[in-house]
Amino acid sequence: VQLQASGGGVVQAGGYLRLSCVASGSIDRVNIMGWYRQGPGDQRELVAAISDAGSTTYAGSAEGRFTISRDNAKNTVYLQMNSLKPEDTAVYYCNADIQSRVVFRRDFWGQGTQVTVSS
Repeated sequence: VQLQASGGGVVQAGGYLRLSCVASGSIDRVNIMGWYRQGPGDQRELVAAISDAGSTTYAGSAEGRFTISRDNAKNTVYLQMNSLKPEDTAVYYCNADIQSRVVFRRDFWGQGTQVTVSS
């Protein structure tokens, strides 16, 4: 089981990016999926999360600018980021609670994708 994130890049302040993360492998069920970020010298923090039923939660800094969504048929989670600010610069990681009959752990992380917002 693995998570593969993509979609990061360099964008000017006020711009937008869309991150994607797909879960693959021997998967029985994907439960909650989320996005975290870690800026230089900062701890990793939750940006947004979404349950398999579509319930969402956002960090205050993301509320109103970012939208998390998922496609359960594709085991994919997205993060649409609008009105980006320089302080959004960070490595973004996807995370998922995945049930698998061949892997005993359930907490999985993607490899991270860099988002850089220039002023």
